[in-house]
Amino acid sequence: MDLDALGRRIQTARTGRGMTLQGLADRSGVSVSMLSAVERGSKAPTVVVLDRIAQGLGLPLTDLLTEPPRMVVRRAADQDVVDEPGGWQRTILTPVVPGVNFEWIRSTLPAGCEAGTYPPYAAGSHEFIYVQSGVLTLTIDEDTLELEEGDSLYLPADVTLSYANRAATPCTYYVAALIMRPRRPGLGRRSG
Repeated sequence: MDLDALGRRIQTARTGRGMTLQGLADRSGVSVSMLSAVERGSKAPTVVVLDRIAQGLGLPLTDLLTEPPRMVVRRAADQDVVDEPGGWQRTILTPVVPGVNFEWIRSTLPAGCEAGTYPPYAAGSHEFIYVQSGVLTLTIDEDTLELEEGDSLYLPADVTLSYANRAATPCTYYVAALIMRPRRPGLGRRSG
């Protein structure tokens, strides 16, 4: 086993979740000194210790033991299509890659649809929005902005954001989000 690669996978998973060494120690029951040594590749953990680390990270043990693939293909038939209340639809276009907190989502809002209000992502997160067709009304904290076909927007994603289609025709738009850390547990996905 390549201890340096194992340590990098653990550190990437930990920092991707916004966890400190102490936070992972508290969740896993593995000491900070052991976690630090494993992340540096200077100590070989037992299977029991690795399993506790994986549980503390909320990952299957196999995710720590195997190198992630260099390419991940997500076929159109495998894309997650979610029909939301109110008649709008969200399609998650990106493959799931452990340790990479990036989302690319296509949403279609029918005429007159309010998709809801979503809480901020962690500071340091970024969001890009592109309107393919129709008119998208965004409320960003207290400001309202309309984007029309072909318009795009960048914003830091540490804001409260509401999506709506107040026009008489459907609106299709794309959201690309780079999330520095996952949301707190219990909060839903944001990309309206």
